[in-house]
Formats: sequence, structure tokens, C-alpha cells
Amino acid sequence: MIYVYLFLTFFEIGLFGFGGGYGMLSLIHNETVEHWHWLSSAEFTDIVAISQMTPGPIGINSATYCGYTAIANAGYSAPMAVLGSLTATFALILPSLILMIVISRMFLKYMHAPVVQSVFAALRPAVVGLLAAATLLLMTRENFSAPSENPWQFWISVALFCAAFYGVKVLKINPIRMICYCALAGLVLLY
Repeated sequence: MIYVYLFLTFFEIGLFGFGGGYGMLSLIHNETVEHWHWLSSAEFTDIVAISQMTPGPIGINSATYCGYTAIANAGYSAPMAVLGSLTATFALILPSLILMIVISRMFLKYMHAPVVQSVFAALRPAVVGLLAAATLLLMTRENFSAPSENPWQFWISVALFCAAFYGVKVLKINPIRMICYCALAGLVLLY
């Protein structure tokens, strides 16, 4: 029965996850951690970190890892957890696949219509909101610690956050290169 819930949950996320993978992160967190309690917040944070480091879209990678972890945490074997990965991944991409097939021809025909332009204008702020929610979602004790618990880790984490933001936004450092720099700094300063 967990596979059905897993499929329906990730299908819904795929259907309403505007803004790409980062926009989906807050939806995935809400469903897998808050609603179904398939994962802990720490496990979800680890999944996001792994999903960022592996090739491919972060939303699909997160669904794959979440599906595996949810089934494994439910006490099933590794092959059954792999089936959970496949279920979550397929469910996440299915709405996009269906919608793209159905509306691709219509979109090309009506893309300049005022109604279609209005829909896209209304979706832009929603996408920004989902991305902001994903950012705030990842600003947790698991990622930053707290000044009262581990001041060194907290301030190093804040400094790395600021340095990464400044490096990518102002200095225009390649994000992949910035991830490597921060990983090296974390290894040296926090290990």
C-alpha cells in the first residue's frame, strides 16, 4: 500500500511543482517529512545534498532518493526500496510527460494569446515563492547548526553561505566550481 501512496504523492508533486526541481523541494519536504513522516528532516537534508552532487535534475534525483529511503525506512528490503525509487521517479515525471504531449501543439498555436500570457505572468511569482521556500527550508539546524550548540559550525556555515552567494552572484564564479570550493572549505574547517 505504501507504493500507492508514494506514487500518488509524487504524482501530485510533479503536477504542481512549478519552477523546476528547486521549486519542488519544499513540496517534497512537506509531503515526505511533515505529512507522511517517511523521512526525518536530517535524512531529507542529506538527500538534497546528494541530489545536488549527482548528475541530473535535483527534483528527479530527490524523488529517486526519497522513494528509496521511504521504503527502506518502512522496513522493506533493498530490492523493494529500489522499486520505491522507480515508483517515486516515474510518478514525478509522469505529469510533465502527459502535459507536454497534450499541450505542446496547443501552446505553439496559442502562446501569444493574452490568456496564455496572463497565466504565465501569474505563475512567475509563484515560482519565485517556491524557490524562496526551498531556500528557507534548507536553512535548518542540520545545515547551519545553532550559535548555542556549535558556534564554530554555525559561523563557518553562515560564512560559506555568504561567500557562495557573493561568489556566484557578484564574482560570477561557476556554481559547480563554487560547490567544490565550499566542499573543500567545509572539509578543512569543519572536519
